[in-house]
Amino acid sequence: MSMLNFPGGLSSPQYNGLNYPVQTVEYLVVAGGGGGGGGTAPGVYAGAGGGAGGLLQATGYSITIGSSITVTIGSGGTGGTTANGSNGGNSVFGSITATGGGGGAGSGNGAGNNGGSGGGNTDTSTTPGTSGQGNAGGQGVYSSGIQAGGGGGAGSSGVTGTSTKGGGQGGTGIVSSITGSPIQYAGGGGGGTGNTTLPSYALGASGGGTGSGSLYGGTSALTNTGGGGGGGLNQSGGGTSGNGGSGIVVIRYPAYLSKAIATTGSPTTYIAGPYRVYVFYASGTITF
Repeated sequence: MSMLNFPGGLSSPQYNGLNYPVQTVEYLVVAGGGGGGGGTAPGVYAGAGGGAGGLLQATGYSITIGSSITVTIGSGGTGGTTANGSNGGNSVFGSITATGGGGGAGSGNGAGNNGGSGGGNTDTSTTPGTSGQGNAGGQGVYSSGIQAGGGGGAGSSGVTGTSTKGGGQGGTGIVSSITGSPIQYAGGGGGGTGNTTLPSYALGASGGGTGSGSLYGGTSALTNTGGGGGGGLNQSGGGTSGNGGSGIVVIRYPAYLSKAIATTGSPTTYIAGPYRVYVFYASGTITF
């Protein structure tokens, strides 16, 4: 039988996709997004957008054959009612930890929390994100009510609120094609507006929730995106803030290498082009 040549210089007459051990993998680890901040008085004090979960991606993560690798999916932070939103939970893949997004500031409750990306604020200060994982939240301004800042995203900082447009938009996320399709993760939540005459309200980005406006409360981020929750407005007829989106962990490696011998947490696995992909939507383990 003739020898076959495969990527990476491997040669074997017995190639069947199962005989070559995995040595390194590519990963995407996104933490849970922070919850949006809550408003403290009808029609005036709006909450800020939650920061996106920290995002880490790289190639070359070393695999030890036979050792179980822990995967933890961070939960989204809870939106505040009249206080700051809570931080999102960390996501973990082995030795890699992405930090949960910072909760947005509740009006009158001080700065939004630091996190993978900083939560938005309701005053003129900003909250930084974790270096290499996310960006700062936007500032708030007072103009016929508080126009709160958007939460920071993995791709850019949250936008400052304005007197003409209300709450600031959430910072942008980052596009990854590790699953085989381009998907944007870790966008910040939109800031709420305390000016009920403004017709629009701030959009979240990349799965982040939309900030409150008029009589509408902030919305929650999409699950498994790491987006931040939208800021709330404690207004009669509406006003809750949004929750942050849960995180996600994705790994891939060349499809000609061995499958994992065991997984827990029910990851989705498939072949996408030249890669074997594992997507964890819930916590678990993987062993090669």
